[in-house]
Amino acid sequence: MSDNKTTNRIIPWGSLPDEILTNIFVFLPIKSIIIFTSVSKAWKSLIKNPTFISIHLHYSLNKNQNLFFFGLCSENQKEFYALHNEDDADFTQHARFDYPFRAPPHNGKYSVLGTCNGLLFLSKVFHGDNSFCLWNPCVGKLLKLPSPNITYATHGRFRASPGFGFDPKTKDYKVIRVVTLLESFDLERTRPQVEIYTLSTGQWRMLRTGLAPIGALYWTGPQTFINGALHWVACFKVSDNNIHNFVLVFDLGEEVFHEILLPEFPGHMGLMSGSISVYRNSIALFQKDNGFLHIWAMKEYGVVSSWTKVLSLPLFNLDFFGASDSIQRALGFRRNGEVILKLDGGRLISLDLKTGEIKDLRIMGHKKTIVDYYVESLVLLDKSANSIDTY
Repeated sequence: MSDNKTTNRIIPWGSLPDEILTNIFVFLPIKSIIIFTSVSKAWKSLIKNPTFISIHLHYSLNKNQNLFFFGLCSENQKEFYALHNEDDADFTQHARFDYPFRAPPHNGKYSVLGTCNGLLFLSKVFHGDNSFCLWNPCVGKLLKLPSPNITYATHGRFRASPGFGFDPKTKDYKVIRVVTLLESFDLERTRPQVEIYTLSTGQWRMLRTGLAPIGALYWTGPQTFINGALHWVACFKVSDNNIHNFVLVFDLGEEVFHEILLPEFPGHMGLMSGSISVYRNSIALFQKDNGFLHIWAMKEYGVVSSWTKVLSLPLFNLDFFGASDSIQRALGFRRNGEVILKLDGGRLISLDLKTGEIKDLRIMGHKKTIVDYYVESLVLLDKSANSIDTY
């Protein structure tokens, strides 16, 4: 008689094909994936491979883990960063990251200007010049970018509006500087200069085609990246008494500029105090005017006629939770459409634009607090040690 017993054979982990290991690893927490790079050279090579990093990012973007990023300040004024879970009614903290430098640089402090695919874009200004870093706190990698081409020493005084995002065409990350030279500035004739840093080359280059339109960018704060493009509020001079305000858009894939018209503001002909924010799959405008905060949403991206005024709020002497306070600025939107506001006292609140309900997020902000959507990723994990700080 033949032996019908089934023999159970244990398959060593080391003999599993890369395809199976990949399908296992992408479901694990990032901390576990990082630990597995120390198990064997083969696993380290697999996890640090750009293909695996790309697959993991694709999975992270599609698993709907609704994390929200905050740049904050602790009681001792030490800057830190936190991820909060939007799916939780209590908005609980998911993770916290301390300021990435062991001690604040003597020549200025970095501020976060935006996030993209798990990378934080940091900038500092010292003696008029910019320094930039890309930081992935989930993997403990900090990349210091080389000095840009346009500096105070080479071009004199300038105003630079930086931006950061992902080029879906080349699958590369790009930092953009739109620079207005001030030594010979003329709002009617001056065309900003543009330089681009690409992560794959590690170098800056000047944009020679697709030049920026004549005018100026006067918003140098947090950027807005959506639909493969960067957005800034810009302006140019039509006549002595008429300033044209618009949204300047830079397509990272085609490396060309175009303009999105703003909604009409009857009687307003000067510089506009406003900023652009991501709103669902489109953009929104936060406009301050005559003691009010006006919130405009572009319901259909790129369609000027779809600009809709959603809400107008008085800025000063409002009653929040039994205490008088004022709105300092709008920071951005939650995925559910609620707008996050920073009060003069530092408190962050969210406002439901439909019902008017206000929620205390129990989070204190500071002067440069920003908020943004966030996804955990392994981007930068494959970068060599000689180009990056590991901590």
